[in-house]
Amino acid sequence: MTKADIVEDIAQKTGLTKKEVAETVDLFLEKIGNLLVEGKHLEIRGFGTFKVKERKERMARNPRTGEAVPVPSRKVPVFKVSKMLKDKVAEAT
Repeated sequence: MTKADIVEDIAQKTGLTKKEVAETVDLFLEKIGNLLVEGKHLEIRGFGTFKVKERKERMARNPRTGEAVPVPSRKVPVFKVSKMLKDKVAEAT
């Protein structure tokens, strides 16, 4: 399923235009991105939590040469699924 499919489905169910729904979805996704850039987290109860984690500096290995290469620390976005959504998916399968 794509974002366009989601927009079309919501537009049909709500009676809003596809343009209005697309703008709302885009703003929602932009807000999530901006919060993560600021280092904040977003919790949507019953769905999950978006947050930023810091990955520590580590040593990796170049697979071609076998040489040890330092990998600097960095921040990465993560999503943790809520227990409610996990249970819902488990019941459906």
